[in-house]
Amino acid sequence: MQDRPDPDALLQRLQTEEAQARRGRLKVFFGASAGVGKTFAMLSAAAAALAQGTPVTIGVVETHGRTDTEALTTHLPRLPLRALPYKDRTLPEFDLDAALAWGAEHPGGLVLLDELAHSNVPGSRHPKRWQDAEELLAAGVDVWSTLNVQHLESLNDVVSGITGIRVWETVPDHFFDTADEVVVVDLPPDELLARMKAGKVYLPQQAERAAANFFRKGNLLALRELALRRTADRVDGEMRAYRRASSTAPSAVWPNREALLACVGPGDNAEKVVRSCARLAAQLGLPWHAVHVETPEQAGRSASLLPQVERTLKLAQQLGAAACAVLPAPQPAQALVRYAREHNLVRVVMGRGARRWPWQDTLADQIGRRADDLDLLQVGAVPSQAGSPGSQAPAPAPRAPFWPGYIAAALACCVAAVLATPLASVLELTNIVMLFLLVVVGVALKYGRGPAILAAFLGVGFFDFFFVPPHFTFAVSDAQYLVTFAVMLVVALVVGQLTAGLKVQAEAATDREHRVRGLYDMARDLSAALLPEQVAEIGARFITGEFSAGSTLVVAGDDNRLQTLPGGGAPVDMAVAQWAFERGEPAGRGTDTLHSSPTLVLPLKAPMRTRGVLVVALPPGRPPGVEQRRLLQTCASLLAISLERIHYIDVAQKSTVQIESERLRNSLLSAISHDLRTPLASLVGLAESLALVQPPLPAPQQALAASIGQSARRMSALVNNLLDMARLEAGAVQLNKAWLPLEEVVGSALAACAPALAAHRVDVQLPDGLPLLQIDAVLMERVLVNLLENAAKYTPAGTAIHIAAQARSDTVALAVSDEGPGLPSGREELLFEKFERGARESATPGVGLGLAICRAIVQAHGGSIRGDTLLDPQGRPAGARFTVLLPRGTPPTDLGDDVPPSPANA
Repeated sequence: MQDRPDPDALLQRLQTEEAQARRGRLKVFFGASAGVGKTFAMLSAAAAALAQGTPVTIGVVETHGRTDTEALTTHLPRLPLRALPYKDRTLPEFDLDAALAWGAEHPGGLVLLDELAHSNVPGSRHPKRWQDAEELLAAGVDVWSTLNVQHLESLNDVVSGITGIRVWETVPDHFFDTADEVVVVDLPPDELLARMKAGKVYLPQQAERAAANFFRKGNLLALRELALRRTADRVDGEMRAYRRASSTAPSAVWPNREALLACVGPGDNAEKVVRSCARLAAQLGLPWHAVHVETPEQAGRSASLLPQVERTLKLAQQLGAAACAVLPAPQPAQALVRYAREHNLVRVVMGRGARRWPWQDTLADQIGRRADDLDLLQVGAVPSQAGSPGSQAPAPAPRAPFWPGYIAAALACCVAAVLATPLASVLELTNIVMLFLLVVVGVALKYGRGPAILAAFLGVGFFDFFFVPPHFTFAVSDAQYLVTFAVMLVVALVVGQLTAGLKVQAEAATDREHRVRGLYDMARDLSAALLPEQVAEIGARFITGEFSAGSTLVVAGDDNRLQTLPGGGAPVDMAVAQWAFERGEPAGRGTDTLHSSPTLVLPLKAPMRTRGVLVVALPPGRPPGVEQRRLLQTCASLLAISLERIHYIDVAQKSTVQIESERLRNSLLSAISHDLRTPLASLVGLAESLALVQPPLPAPQQALAASIGQSARRMSALVNNLLDMARLEAGAVQLNKAWLPLEEVVGSALAACAPALAAHRVDVQLPDGLPLLQIDAVLMERVLVNLLENAAKYTPAGTAIHIAAQARSDTVALAVSDEGPGLPSGREELLFEKFERGARESATPGVGLGLAICRAIVQAHGGSIRGDTLLDPQGRPAGARFTVLLPRGTPPTDLGDDVPPSPANA
């Protein structure tokens, strides 16, 4: 019964095989670094496949100027590359649509995609090349590609710590793990360095720089070890998957790679077993698992030991166990052997068990008898601490009285004897034996093993005493009846044992099916929930039905403040709830944290963040068992996912409304701005014409005309700002970048706003040696003009305005500061929003678009801008400072006449 195939596993296997049949095959040529020969090996294998009749084409191959690699590509078909514009150039890129069309014309075809971690040129369908490969595989096209170990996402930080160089192009591990085949292309470091010196990897100048930085021998040795270890892990996983797929119960452990299994029991020796296993695994450099087996008999009476078992499993996780599991099973030895063989764990570490009876086998004896291929390591018992204070074991939970089952067994045998007495003259003795065996089966089904054993012995005794001649005595007239008694006793004991075991398994299966059905119903209801209150109601209904307990859902808002949803049936201690929410760990009753609380508090962990806590008021008595805790954890996970789904539905709705509102507002601003520019230009022209009429107008009329012209020009500037903001947000502004000195942009901005700065002193500090920046001169001048005009507008006349620049490692910082009242406290970021202005600036003309335009322009250049308030020695505001960070790059060596000479610093 234990070795029959799992229907769910078989169904999942069939679905996986069906999906794989429709999907293309991925083959990855994997190496430790560039230059080991991955591309060469891929092209050589592709040429062999082409010779065997497989359709092959090159999607993209990077030869890096290597002649031997380039020679292999001449005999292979090649797809044309797609030309994509990027900045001021046109770059060739892999044409995914052409590859899909080729794959449709050549079923079973193979596409070569070099450098799986490559980032595609902006404008491609996918940002990464591995995503192109994923779409090809989904379309049924086979793909071969190459990958270095430093490009794996999980090893990226490890490699950067070894080499000191961070690689930004990565491939997710899950995609690498789904590869159907991984070929390791390996080369010793000395041979790789020799190839570099010979110019077979990079050009001589590049090879010299690479050997001095990334390609040091120590780096290459470490990368080689990482690549081989990662491949060994993958092969080990494939081996375990093969063993699980080929047989539901592997017959033996394959000692190809050693691993340890720690057996966690409910006794005091469990922590010592875990610590001993962790030390042994650390000394040998082996992975290890920790497993606790919960039998149906222990499920009821070991609940008081549950916190100790959980503490031990948690300790195993802290000490580095690869996996921790609780296995519900009727026989611990069988479950442990099965787990060890499924996960290919060679050594079993366990405590030294004691025999309750002389003829009883210990757990180690049972495992050794079932699996002689496992190494058993027994840990010595913990010294007795019975006399030490606080060493007493927890008081066992009250057990139900055992004697009713035995009394019922005795009564059932008496009833069977009484009913069989009048039938003794009609029935054969063999049929009367069947009546007593039927009693044994019934007692086993109802009361379990112990009463069934008593019924077996009583049945044999009653049969001998009442029905076997001479009657009413235990003597027998024929020695053959002794064989009958022995066979009857053995059959009764075996039937009773099997019946009791099947009863326990049937009850466990029924309970498990009931739990799964309850979870299915809850998940179905949660999928239709649209409000957190509905989620709380569904969760409360499930917990009430499964545990006869009350529950309350406490959710966290956007500010992480907990709020209790109405309709809860459990009291909420906000201190316990806050602790569980902040640390993401269970608290309250039945745990090691705040165990005096009458409720159990479970964090609602969703994929993105913790969404709150679930408070459960369990009935008084024993704490929940392992299965119940697992069920509650699953319930909490479903509630958390449902709350997160509702949250993102709300976010999506708000975003849709906001995007539509923004679009309408931009359209309105653009339309109004265009319609206002013509009459405003006319007003400015008429005002200027009035100043030129002959004879001149009287002084009051001239002042009125000047006021009209000034207001019209201010209104025209505001309209231009509105129009520019709409164009920036619509993405209609194309940057005309060029390599320019920062001094030129600052000088142009100062000249443009000279009238506004007439009442202020301008101090410019631009150090020598500032690098050239790739910027749009007109737009960056606009940024500086807005910042300088703001400084002049909001600071008193006669104060100084400072302009300073500083070159950093990867950016250039340009700061514009003044000596005014500073920025509104706490609103520094809000000032960069559209139409946002400070309270004391309300009397100053403007609509609050200048800083928003500055941020949009700077972000379009890949930079950032921030504002802060300067403080004097007494901590009082002494001015405002706006800092612009622009990325610095490496300008071309030959710029021609595009860069004018840098003017002297002002």
